Amino acid sequence: MIILDTILPLFVLLLLGCGLRLTQITNESFLKTADKLVYYIFFPAMLFWKIGNSSGSTGFSLGLCLAGILAVVLVFSLSLAFIHKSQMPGFQAGSFSQACYRFNTYIGMAIVMNTLGEEGVRHFGILVGFVIPLINVLAVCVLIWHSDQNLNTKQKLIFFARALLSNPLILGCVAGILVSKSGFVFPRAMNNTFGLMTSITLPLALISIGGTLSFKGIAFHTRASLVAACFKLLVLPVVGFILLKIFCVTGIPFKTGMIFFCLPTSTAIYILSAQLNSDTELASSAIMLSTLFSVVSLSVALLL
Repeated sequence: MIILDTILPLFVLLLLGCGLRLTQITNESFLKTADKLVYYIFFPAMLFWKIGNSSGSTGFSLGLCLAGILAVVLVFSLSLAFIHKSQMPGFQAGSFSQACYRFNTYIGMAIVMNTLGEEGVRHFGILVGFVIPLINVLAVCVLIWHSDQNLNTKQKLIFFARALLSNPLILGCVAGILVSKSGFVFPRAMNNTFGLMTSITLPLALISIGGTLSFKGIAFHTRASLVAACFKLLVLPVVGFILLKIFCVTGIPFKTGMIFFCLPTSTAIYILSAQLNSDTELASSAIMLSTLFSVVSLSVALLL
């Protein structure tokens, strides 16, 4: 029942987003606008409010953050080894590597909120605040290395600076942590305002994700997409589980970590692949298969 109650609502909203696009109630322009609203305003506001409003809860789990970072680095390294061994074309390498370790933050937050409550949200927010900068740097490194574009040093530094300093999710997490540590208590009016703002965040995000899912390119990229899904939904959870045990992570942080490791790949890999001239069809295919198969990995995580 916990699997049905938690995962089914998410996929209903994903299917709703897909259905709205197919019936042309929504279009590409709407989906792009919705994604920008969620990414730049509503989701950072949610992270800031949830983390900043949790001053009475326990501190963050260092073991959870270390397990998340090390697991991502290990799977990233394995993806590079596979690229080299399989002699994958450079045009596909960046998209493939991203699909192996990048995670869908919106789906993760929705599951954590439904199953673990405010304390889980705090741990998840702090975890992604540590992991997202690392993931962005790894993704940009591989994309630039395998890109056909002749990027000069200044352009490369600009991409790295954006990855580290301008990510609104990171800024929201950091601001929330600072407010939480300061002991500031949100007045009721502010709580009500943030509550109204963030109440639409996850539904809008899931509908937007559903609207962008596509089977385009799966027929031509089945093998690479399946391998990427295996890395993301099998290898990463197993490695993460072992690391959580090594670092003696238990309770809510352990549950948060397992949900994190079992999430489907991020839709952001399509955008970054397009920016740095990598294979967007492979990215789209990997996102679709990873999202479908994540039903299994997330079900296992919830059972644990």
